[in-house]
Order: sequence, then structure tokens, then C-alpha cells
Amino acid sequence: MLKSNLTLKSLVMAAGVGALFAITPAKAEDASAAAAYKDIEATLGSVPDMFKTLPDVAVAGAWAEIKGVQLNPKTALDGKTKELLGLAVAAQIPCQYCIYFHTEAAKLNGASDEEIKEAVAMAAIVRHWSTMLNGSQVDLKTFKKQTDDVFAAVKAKSQ
Repeated sequence: MLKSNLTLKSLVMAAGVGALFAITPAKAEDASAAAAYKDIEATLGSVPDMFKTLPDVAVAGAWAEIKGVQLNPKTALDGKTKELLGLAVAAQIPCQYCIYFHTEAAKLNGASDEEIKEAVAMAAIVRHWSTMLNGSQVDLKTFKKQTDDVFAAVKAKSQ
């Protein structure tokens, strides 16, 4: 009887400790979401609803990704190029929200209407040829060899 009471007490204590560990990270994540919301508001002037669609545990990570890449002026790509790429991808998904966002962000970063049209045209060209190559089951090894040969010839001609 004493042994079963001791076992029961141990199980209850273990469950309590386990529950404490399970609760603590959630509170830390909630705090990190609150901090992320404050930073989003400080950076953007408000917290768009798109961030509120995320569970609290994902807010800080999603904001860190956007701030670290998309909004970071010290990356390899400038803001205009990143937003034109975003627009091209959005046009392929297709996503009306993303198309609107990246078009406006591209303009804010200095993209002209002509550059926006060209980004969308490039997306269409890539989609067309991807459809042709995949649908025709062109051999990838042959395609790579032919591509390398073309680029080598263009490079040689330009020198």
C-alpha cells in the first residue's frame, strides 16, 4: 500500500512538472507574439490583420522572416527587385492578395509600371516554357547540356 501511494505521488508530481514545462513555453511564445506585434506596429505603423491570422506561437518567427529578408535593406537584392520577384511568384500562385501587396510594395520601392509589366511577363514566359518542357517530358540531362552550350556560345561571342 505504501509503495502504491509513493508511486501515485510520483506520478502526480511528474505530471505536475510536465504540465509546468508545457505551460511555460506557451507563455514565452505569447510574450514573444506581443513583442512582435509591438515591433510590427513600430515598423509599419499598425498591425495588419494578416499577422493576426497566425497562431501566437508563429507570429514572432513570421515577422522575423519578413523583417530579416523582405524589409532588410542590407540583403543581396534591393527592395524593388525583391518585390518584383514577389509579384512574379504571386501572379503564378495566383493570389490576389499577394499580387496587390507586391505591386504596391514594388511601386513604393521605385518600380515603374513598365518594370511591373515586365516582371509579370517574365512570370508568364517561365510558366509557358515550364509547361512545354514538363508536358513534353524533355530529357533534363539533354536540356542542361544544351543550355550550357548556348550560354558558352553567348559568352564567347560577347568577348
